[in-house]
Amino acid sequence: MKIIRTIEELQNIRKTITSSVGFVPTMGALHDGHISLIKQAREENEIVIVSIFVNPTQFLPGEDLDAYPRKDEADKKICEMCKVDYLFMPEISTMYGKEEVLIKAPNKSYMLEGEARPGHFDGVLLVVLKLFGLTQPTNAYFGKKDAQQLSLITQMVKDLFLPINVVACDIVRENDGLAMSSRNIYLDQTQRKDALLLSKSLYTAASLIAKDERDTKTIKNKIHEVMEKLDVEYVAIVDREFNEIQTIELNNCIILIVVRFGNTRLLDNIWL
Repeated sequence: MKIIRTIEELQNIRKTITSSVGFVPTMGALHDGHISLIKQAREENEIVIVSIFVNPTQFLPGEDLDAYPRKDEADKKICEMCKVDYLFMPEISTMYGKEEVLIKAPNKSYMLEGEARPGHFDGVLLVVLKLFGLTQPTNAYFGKKDAQQLSLITQMVKDLFLPINVVACDIVRENDGLAMSSRNIYLDQTQRKDALLLSKSLYTAASLIAKDERDTKTIKNKIHEVMEKLDVEYVAIVDREFNEIQTIELNNCIILIVVRFGNTRLLDNIWL
């Protein structure tokens, strides 16, 4: 595995690659969720590139940019274990200049996650577009846990005519059901136990739907009932284009929840 720090080195290496490239962009603090993306990329491509970059433009003032977990040495070992070919680890000054051409996310980026974090997705799309330009992947791998992000990146690829296949990968969970996230380390013992109510509420919703319940209001009420003791930021049931719906549409529906534990926001969802 070769570690790359500069734009020029990555561009020069990319010019020499003629086979398929699988790309996994990350912010580091790699866990089994990231590993599943990397392994899928390894299985489906001749060359695998992983990036680790904590992107400042997607953090709002007062968010956890400085405190975001960084585990560079452990991350390098994980990438070596997964047989990554190239690991791109740039500095902020490498990725951003003094004056930038900006990316404006579409209006649907200001609902749900975007309502809580206005401008967040502008920063996400900006850095992903930069990374796509550098790596020119055949396939790019993203987890379904960040469902709205996945939707917007897929739309960006389509709207900008980028020759990239965006691969949506299933959520990876702990043995007790908690969706894996780099931010799980912020939880204390009590919060960690309470966080299991997120997946429990989603499983409860899926059980209702399996029994032919289709009214989204009824399902939302049941989710809120399961998570009654938690600080729920939102529960939403949307189609794959992120339009809120009144009736469950199988194979075109996502249930999303966000809960706060102090300053920590946890996302979870289920794709129906």
